[in-house]
Amino acid sequence: MSRTAIARALRPVPSSLRLFSVSSRTMGAGDAGSGFSRPGGMRSGDSFTRREKAVEDQYIQQEERAKLQQIKEKLEQHQQHLNSLKQTIDEMSKEQGGEQH
Repeated sequence: MSRTAIARALRPVPSSLRLFSVSSRTMGAGDAGSGFSRPGGMRSGDSFTRREKAVEDQYIQQEERAKLQQIKEKLEQHQQHLNSLKQTIDEMSKEQGGEQH
């Protein structure tokens, strides 16, 4: 009885019954983009992986520059608005006889 239970437990599970989380990796060592084609693993990677990372880094830098430019433009608009408000306050105070401190 125990021999058959052990034999069943050691039998390989058919691939159709395997869970997704325990399935094997789809990319084997040495495949393009796997990152394991050189000594050092993911850090060194292959030329495709390094090029892809460089392109992603460049895209991120461009996006950050664009956001920074938008912030600078908004800051300039706010400064212009503040200057116009100060000018309006100065004109109103002159009309009323100047500042009296």
